[in-house]
Amino acid sequence: MADHVPLPGSERAATVGAKRGPDRLPDEVVEVTVTLAGPELPEPAPGDALSREQLARDYGADPETIRKVSEVLAGFGLTVQAASALTRSLRVTGTVAQMEAAFRPNLATYISPEQGDFRGREGELQVPAELKGLVTGAFGFDQRRVARRRLGATTTAAQPLSPAQIASHYEFPGGDGTGQTVAIAEFGGGYFASDLSAFCAKQGTPVPNVTPVGVNGTPVLTLAQIEQLPTQEQQEQLDDSVEVNMDVQIIAGLAAGAAIVVYFSSFDEKGWVDLIDQVIEGQPVSASTLSISWGLAEDDPDWSKGAVQAIDQRLQAAAAIGITICAAAGDDGSADQETDGRAHVDFPGSSPHVLAVGGTMLDGDTDVVWWQAPGERTSSGGGATGGGVSTIFPRPSWQDVSIASLNSGSIDGRVVPDVAALAGPPYYDLIFMGKDSPNGGTSAATPTWAALLAVMASTAATPWKPSFLAPLLYQAEPGGTSVGAAGCTDVTSGNNTSSTLGKGYSAGPGFDAVSGWGVPDGTALLTALNSVA
Repeated sequence: MADHVPLPGSERAATVGAKRGPDRLPDEVVEVTVTLAGPELPEPAPGDALSREQLARDYGADPETIRKVSEVLAGFGLTVQAASALTRSLRVTGTVAQMEAAFRPNLATYISPEQGDFRGREGELQVPAELKGLVTGAFGFDQRRVARRRLGATTTAAQPLSPAQIASHYEFPGGDGTGQTVAIAEFGGGYFASDLSAFCAKQGTPVPNVTPVGVNGTPVLTLAQIEQLPTQEQQEQLDDSVEVNMDVQIIAGLAAGAAIVVYFSSFDEKGWVDLIDQVIEGQPVSASTLSISWGLAEDDPDWSKGAVQAIDQRLQAAAAIGITICAAAGDDGSADQETDGRAHVDFPGSSPHVLAVGGTMLDGDTDVVWWQAPGERTSSGGGATGGGVSTIFPRPSWQDVSIASLNSGSIDGRVVPDVAALAGPPYYDLIFMGKDSPNGGTSAATPTWAALLAVMASTAATPWKPSFLAPLLYQAEPGGTSVGAAGCTDVTSGNNTSSTLGKGYSAGPGFDAVSGWGVPDGTALLTALNSVA
């Protein structure tokens, strides 16, 4: 057997509460996505986006790297199913025995009361010594869940807002998204076309063109298929389906002319990598915006450092070709579901290569920070916008703001969110399984921003063209005011203190770590973007 070396960033602890069971059978077939080394990617900055051809040529994996890695892995009996210089990825299949020889993952069945039985691993991977520096990650050995959205009870005494009311409240400019494609990332659940039809009929809007896509064979479930599942799995899929259909309906209601592509992927690290790869590749169609309402605290032990790095590199590549990825800041306040006594922010929202979206609620007609006791989601209700300062990602040069971390000794990290929109009461008017089902969370605020970007991009006679939005918000207009301040309504009241942590970040005049620049004034934002285009 060839000499092996450790793969940096691959170390994983056991899932909390899970117990290691028997080793996996040697003839079980496994697919992994291998990430390859490449040139340092360009940091996003205002200006023209690269084409996919330019990204592949100047920043993709070198053909010789692809050839050598494929050749070495073939020596272990593994098969390269697909190779992409653009995304620096190889999809590789083989048996457990072959994977053990090549990567030494020590695979076993893990038994978890939360997730059930799944294939997993602990410790670090190793790669053949001749691939040192050529392979930067391998994902798919461990199937633990790293894409979550905790659902709470959503009740409202007020009438939830229709798409027309949302668009009016946030001053959406003329246009309906015609000619634009909005992508949505989903990690569970199913798309219910009958609910979308009923929603559009209620709102008096046309039913958009929706294309569900299963990433690398991930099933695209219908309601009928979900209803045939065992009781526990059926309920889990229905819970996740709330997210899916909310995302679709919000975009359909606010950008009725836009096409929608819904990507379904597995909820593990490989699922994240593969989904973003497909968006970068523009398969089946090219989208200018991707909405992600899922996430996990950036420093949760279920992430491997290598996966966070690999996902962020792909987010950076997407930004380089002009895709704005809108990512939710989370629904559990300053602790973000962690219980270690420190403040946390959600990933991928904490990446400097996404537009991070926080949440508000209405006090009369005024947006204030979304906070409902106990400041995090529980089975009986509650929730609060995520937000704060990253402990992993340094503050990007374009984010010239002064926000201190609540964590002593922390870095001056990326501040989350960049912007906000409605997440709490009175919620959004939606339909689920044929019934009125108001809902919200930053999971609703995020597709609201994705829809706004589609509408702005479809507005006639505008010099601004779709490109990665976040850095532009911090750029000064000719008069000296930032685009974010000119194009957003400031949110000055509220905080995101979670009961778990007992402290949080607060809103105030100007940019802050719970609402960013504030909620959109779409017409003013488009004007501001045109002034710097």
